Amino acid sequence: MKRRDFISGAAGVAAATAAAASFPKPAIAKARHQWIVTTAFGKTGLLGDNIANFAKFINKAAEGRLELKVYAGGELVPPFEAFDAVQNGTAQMGYGAPYYWKGKSEAIQFVSSMPFGLTAQEQNAWLYFGGGNEISNKIYNALGCHFLPLGNTGNQMGGWFRKEIKAAGDLKGLKFRMPGLGGEILGSLGVTVVNTPGGEVLSSLASGAVDGTEWVGPALDLGFGLYKVCQYYYYPGWHEPSSITDAFINLDAWNKLEDDLKDLLDKGAQAYNARLLAQFQANNNIALQKLIKDHSVQLKYFGDELVGVFRKRADELIPEIAGKDPLSKEIYESLIAFRKTMVEWSNYSEAAFMQSRV
Repeated sequence: MKRRDFISGAAGVAAATAAAASFPKPAIAKARHQWIVTTAFGKTGLLGDNIANFAKFINKAAEGRLELKVYAGGELVPPFEAFDAVQNGTAQMGYGAPYYWKGKSEAIQFVSSMPFGLTAQEQNAWLYFGGGNEISNKIYNALGCHFLPLGNTGNQMGGWFRKEIKAAGDLKGLKFRMPGLGGEILGSLGVTVVNTPGGEVLSSLASGAVDGTEWVGPALDLGFGLYKVCQYYYYPGWHEPSSITDAFINLDAWNKLEDDLKDLLDKGAQAYNARLLAQFQANNNIALQKLIKDHSVQLKYFGDELVGVFRKRADELIPEIAGKDPLSKEIYESLIAFRKTMVEWSNYSEAAFMQSRV
């Protein structure tokens, strides 16, 4: 090859390379994730709305890279089988209440709430800044899921009864719907404890399958029509001073997500966690007044003596339950330690202010 031809050819290659480098690089296609979300709740009401609105937010913000399609309880699987569906990959995400999954883990019910435990404000502080999310994820990870708190009902009511409850003896022999650790305490006091999905609560009362029930609080209880069967509405909700609703994500599906999508789910869940609590706060008293004025519901205080019985039994029984396995012990000890750091400040701030405002 002549030197002149070689130089000419090399110059052409260089020019072509330079020209190619000046063109914009093609966009690298990003993965698209299409998730099925199954819930333990109905399609309507604050709980159904919360997961539906969360899904709409994620779908819009993810711009097609992550799409959530929500199925209410019973549409894809029965309400209490939502966790199974996520574990086995039928769905990638579920929504419910941690104590619904007690059959999977003793420890998981402590994630929901603990009798005489933390208020909603304190519980969120524990989750985000007291190690609560990390401990909760140890529990969920062991079950093949990732946990995100996705709502809080705030302090609940003590429940609906057909008759007045004046002493612990009045509880014996009752069939009462109450999940979680509160149900364990009632069971130890002679109550037959039943756990049914929310959608079956009214029919269970009407049929006599249960004599009473707790559900959540006025904002949801009014819409469920529980006043049609029971007229005595008791407070305080000693069993659930607050209550987390959980998003649980199949661990393989979670691990396949890009980091920015994980961050979107995490930050979005924080926003809807706070939003649901605000909705309950905004609606509870309005609904309570309707129950009393429009439906003649009798609001009743359990009484200091009976609340003392609940408290004493909780102090005895909950440590026993926590001692059944290492994860239960770890989360219980974390909650108790955090409660100690909260009690003094809460008394000086929230409790003292509430007393002064009356």
